[in-house]
Amino acid sequence: VQLVESGGGLVQPGGSLRLSCAASGFTFSRYAMWWYRQAPGKERESVAGITRGGGGKNYADSVKGRFTISRDNAKNTVYLEMNSLKPEDTAVYYCKGSSGDSPAVYWGQGTQVTVSS
Repeated sequence: VQLVESGGGLVQPGGSLRLSCAASGFTFSRYAMWWYRQAPGKERESVAGITRGGGGKNYADSVKGRFTISRDNAKNTVYLEMNSLKPEDTAVYYCKGSSGDSPAVYWGQGTQVTVSS
């Protein structure tokens, strides 16, 4: 089982990034997917989640209207489109997969996002 995030980097305030998380080793379409983030010295927090089929989405209040989560089950990939980035969005971003049919929870290794001028 693998979840591999990509797309992080350094961006100026107001800029955009698109994160991707490629899944393998499990039935991706049976898992709800999540993006979390962890800033230095802070706890990991949920940023956005999406249901198995992609019809249901939820967001942390801090990113509503700026971030968009989506998925492509044919490509076993979940995305996080991040716009109007702020310095407080700086963190390591992780994707997570979970299913009500299984106790298994899968995490990626994370990708660093730094918002700075």
